Amino acid sequence: MYEDFYGFTSRPFQLTPDPDFYFESASHKKALSYLGYGLNQGEGFIVITGEVGAGKSTLVAHLMQRIDREALTVGHVVTSALDGEELIHVAAQSFGLVVEGRDKASALGAIESFLQDEARAGRRCLLVVDECQNLDVAALEELRMLSNFQLGSHPLLQSLLLGQPEFRSTVAKHPDLDQLRQRVIASHHLEALDEEEVDAYIGHRLVHVGWQGNPAIGNETLTAVYKATDGIPRRVNQVMNRMLLLAAIEEQGELTPGMVASVCEEMMADTDKGAHPQVPEHMLPHADMAMAAPDQSIGALPAQEVAALLAERDARTSELEAAIGDLQSTGATGGPLQMDGEVSEAIGRIEARLEEQEQSFRHVVGMLIEWLEEDASREAA
Repeated sequence: MYEDFYGFTSRPFQLTPDPDFYFESASHKKALSYLGYGLNQGEGFIVITGEVGAGKSTLVAHLMQRIDREALTVGHVVTSALDGEELIHVAAQSFGLVVEGRDKASALGAIESFLQDEARAGRRCLLVVDECQNLDVAALEELRMLSNFQLGSHPLLQSLLLGQPEFRSTVAKHPDLDQLRQRVIASHHLEALDEEEVDAYIGHRLVHVGWQGNPAIGNETLTAVYKATDGIPRRVNQVMNRMLLLAAIEEQGELTPGMVASVCEEMMADTDKGAHPQVPEHMLPHADMAMAAPDQSIGALPAQEVAALLAERDARTSELEAAIGDLQSTGATGGPLQMDGEVSEAIGRIEARLEEQEQSFRHVVGMLIEWLEEDASREAA
């Protein structure tokens, strides 16, 4: 797609966390320091919070690249609305444990035995729990109980809790979480990027994929991106992704503030319609793309509509451009449309229809790109 047009080695603004693109803002640097301090303590809870898309998962992925896997065993849980017992079973699974029976006691026994074996082998254990704002108080209390496991006086499990801002408030204020609060040894809230950091963030990701100034990005455009995204990294990625796609479609060598406004308008329209871009693989327009089974359709578009829309767009563009030429020719030879005003009005109507077709095309291609980037398993497509 646009990475080929601009000669990038890969997509610079993927929506999925990638530690290779880790950017250390002032807030991320502070968070990493707290994480390092907390991990050196080897016990209790480390709490990292931030807005949706602030970079919590990328931060942890970067941390995982730096740790010694021979000395630290890590289990990772991404929570939905789990109750206490369900969380215990999911925690066991995150360490690769197979629990005989499905009762809580068996799961706890398996976890304790595993943690003791790791400690005897000289390895510490860390449980990373993401999206903690989804957990109820009973589930958080179960996490605290897991922190009680010891071998002699040696704590066996440390937990890193990641969540949205409301989780920070829950930990700080809920009357039933006093014992958990006492075991929090490090805590940090990830702040959004400031305007200078957004500029540096965009440049950092572009340079990482071989950007050498094409497309050009002026200061006014960077300011517009900052204002449109409030400095939230994932929002920056969304806007930049769509802008690069739009610029590549139009074969432009510069990203402009107008493009920022255009893609934000499209994104707002998607939100207003409640239409998260989802297009099933079997409806992709190119025959050489990876195909999904027909019963895996998850989009709202009828079969073949994408391909049909592209074909219709090309046909109507040719038709309307020919019509413009005919009108101009008719006006020049003194035919029925001799008045300049009539010719201009007719051309204006046709050009408006062309623009409408172009907007539809951009929207569909944008939907396709975002759907492909949502899941690494669609990389082949």
